[in-house]
Amino acid sequence: MVVKRKKWSEDFAEWFRSTLIDATVMDYRYPIKGCGVWLPYGFKIRRNILQILRDLLDSTGHEETLFPLLIPESSLAKESTHVQGFEEECFWVTHGGLTPLKVKYALRPTSETAIAPMLKLWIRSHKDLPLKLYQVVNIFRYETKATRPLLRMREVATFKEAHTTHATREEVEAQVMEAVNIYKEFFDELGVPHLVSKRPKWDTFAGAEYSIAFDMVCPDGRSLQIGTVHNLGQTFSKAFDITYENMEGKQEYVWQACYGISGRGVAGVLISHGDDQGFVIPPSIAPIQVVIIPIIYKEIEEQINKTCEDVAKRLKVANIKVELDLRADLTPGAKFYYWERRGVPIRVEIGPRDVKQNEVTIVRRDTLEKQNCTIGEVTTVIRTLTEEIMEDLRGKAWRWMRDNVRRVDSLEETKQLLAEKTGVVEVLWCKSRDCGLKLEKETNARILGIPLDLEERMIDGKCISCGRKATHIVRVAIAY
Repeated sequence: MVVKRKKWSEDFAEWFRSTLIDATVMDYRYPIKGCGVWLPYGFKIRRNILQILRDLLDSTGHEETLFPLLIPESSLAKESTHVQGFEEECFWVTHGGLTPLKVKYALRPTSETAIAPMLKLWIRSHKDLPLKLYQVVNIFRYETKATRPLLRMREVATFKEAHTTHATREEVEAQVMEAVNIYKEFFDELGVPHLVSKRPKWDTFAGAEYSIAFDMVCPDGRSLQIGTVHNLGQTFSKAFDITYENMEGKQEYVWQACYGISGRGVAGVLISHGDDQGFVIPPSIAPIQVVIIPIIYKEIEEQINKTCEDVAKRLKVANIKVELDLRADLTPGAKFYYWERRGVPIRVEIGPRDVKQNEVTIVRRDTLEKQNCTIGEVTTVIRTLTEEIMEDLRGKAWRWMRDNVRRVDSLEETKQLLAEKTGVVEVLWCKSRDCGLKLEKETNARILGIPLDLEERMIDGKCISCGRKATHIVRVAIAY
């Protein structure tokens, strides 16, 4: 299952698609457009990434749950803004067998309207709050744009969504910031560089008071949204009549937040640390952290293989995930290519000279640098190396992204940079809707939003669109 090799640095879209298949992460050739199959190796990467997110959510008082896939049209339609935002994207179930349904069902595009009716049943008083739930599920959206593996799917087979319910506005605001910090920690642990922005009002999640998004920059200069946090206010609690009895005995509507990360969270890791050879998987989430490859010399083949087996046992005892590649039908060079494509962080080579000197040759996947150590030192050296690789991957990815975020003063320069797809451009903005939409139209780009850490900062300058006094810095990019 080998696809023609493309370069990360020259043809990102084809590199990503072909490497997903070639590295046995996902096969996108399923006979329904916008759907793909997680292959065993990719599923392990996915599982390891999700475990980091689960641990972060569990440690902050969230509890995992699972809601049904089907949502009745009557529930979806209860909040008018929400249904308008999703009705054109829904897949609808209209028949049960050959019998038309009296109420058609939507395949879950997101779960606010699935969860809300149950919250009404579960919440009675302030003692039931806060309630912090999350689930990892598949969602379905009828994408009319060109679908892309992991980046734009019709079945999003990896969707972590959290839904929290609170007594006051202040509590939900605090929860929004907790969610932002959870996501920052999640992406930092994976070494995925990110920009956190408050989306403009016209690009807010349907039914939310405001939305905060995490974006990264892809090798082709386009931005990719990899996570979102939404303050829902009381929109859904009023639509579904979700109330609680406060300490004074009065009924009040609850306040809600929701936040999600899709399969793009996995894509972000693969993209951030990729290179022309393929993926580079961070050691912390790699299904295989070390691959051992014998460099066979016929006269001592048995001795070389035995040494490889001994080193593999040594690493397994130390809880290092290791694969011993003894396939006789492949040359060492073919094996190097095979495992480099899959991004295994460390390769251990053992040949005649290594056996003679009681050593191994260690190769880093990220830099392809080699070093030697004795067999007795191999466990310690590899443990140290995995930490160094993680730090180097993180540092390299952040440096690359910072080099692709530019602040400019003129509309012409903004247009030029975006036309060349050089990354994210930061400009001054008066925050008016008209100027924002005009800027998007003139640049054929998307306003990502105001940098969250600069939202309260006073700005001195003129709006790049209208020339009036600017109030904020805003990020603009060609987006996926």
